[in-house]
Amino acid sequence: MARIAVIGTGYVGLTTGACFAHLGHDVVCADIDEEKVARLSRGEVPIVEHGLERLVTEGLGSGRLSFVLGAAGASKDCEFHYLCVPTPQSEDGSADLSYLQAAAAEISSVLPPRSVVVNKSTVPVGSAEVVGRVLGRSDVSVVSNPEFLREGSAVDDFLHPDRIVIGSNDQEAAIRVAGLYTKVRAPIMVTDPISAETIKYAANAFLASKLSFINAVANLCEAVGADVNDVVLGMGYDHRIGKEFLHPGPGWGGSCFPKDTVALARIAEDAGYDFSFLREVLRVNDEQFDRTAQKVLDALGPEPAGKRAGVWGLTFKAGTDDLRQSPSLEVIKRLIALGVEVHAYDPAVKGPIADLPALNVSTDPYAAVKEAEVLVVLTEWDEFRWLDLDQVAEQMSELAVIDARNILDGHALRRRGFSYRGTGR
Repeated sequence: MARIAVIGTGYVGLTTGACFAHLGHDVVCADIDEEKVARLSRGEVPIVEHGLERLVTEGLGSGRLSFVLGAAGASKDCEFHYLCVPTPQSEDGSADLSYLQAAAAEISSVLPPRSVVVNKSTVPVGSAEVVGRVLGRSDVSVVSNPEFLREGSAVDDFLHPDRIVIGSNDQEAAIRVAGLYTKVRAPIMVTDPISAETIKYAANAFLASKLSFINAVANLCEAVGADVNDVVLGMGYDHRIGKEFLHPGPGWGGSCFPKDTVALARIAEDAGYDFSFLREVLRVNDEQFDRTAQKVLDALGPEPAGKRAGVWGLTFKAGTDDLRQSPSLEVIKRLIALGVEVHAYDPAVKGPIADLPALNVSTDPYAAVKEAEVLVVLTEWDEFRWLDLDQVAEQMSELAVIDARNILDGHALRRRGFSYRGTGR
């Protein structure tokens, strides 16, 4: 078993560290936030992610997982060093590598000889070379090992992946990184760093494209009178297409898809290729936010200002507390801008949202719809399916539902006097 340093305890870093410890490695995770390090050392996981708290507790109990302040403190005695720091989107759409470069600079002088530094963060093409230059160590190898973790199922994705991609110009270093995954049953693909980095961006951009496509198909279904659920079922039986990522909704978001799709378009532009297809994917997504908001406005009538909408769901998807680039918030912003009073409930969001001070966050789903003239479902939390529709009807002043996720029973709602409008139906 290896000794691994994980630099950064965000979503990717914490999952990576806890899972490697579960596989039997000795893992030291580093962060710059002293309070966060203290909380993690007590087993307090700051994010909602199925199974992650259990693995952190397991790792701490076995002694295979620990947390320290500062990257240098983690790296001084380790063989592998996973960089899991943020790569936020710059104003021009490119990825900001300042955190990555700072982490590499901090650990450079303390790396033991023959160390392997691994880019786990989503980084632009050529980042392995950038890290190598910052390190300035001829006795240290840099490897790309991109993550393919879905929020809400990240632990399962790490331990049971579809594939493991390793990019390196040093074959020995690539083999050593592959050895970290000996207990994981998955194909291991070894390639050059640039191809590995491109695989990550291309995969996310493709899935985003698939979502934009099915949202456009849903809009077509509304226009011609087809049912998108049946269309998706008929498409999904084709093994060339598959059923995954064919669920229409209010648009797509999250911490990866928007940033990575924009970044790939920027990478292409910098390389002299006009990736106009991706710009259209992004445009269709923005249009979907507008269309969903318009459905709510149609339900509220010609004078929406001052009227109340109850919203179920704030996170960008169910199973997480992540609000970054959430389609729900994009729709809500459009409503608030036109004077709509919005009250919302989400099982993973307990307090006010700094970017939307006008949004009222309720403590339960029934309080969110009290005196509302329309109920809007924007995140696909399973618990919404089982709420008492009679109680919902008693709370609302007008019985209208906009179900952007198609998770409610439209027939049951109509029997109770609701008007019901889904997506693509």
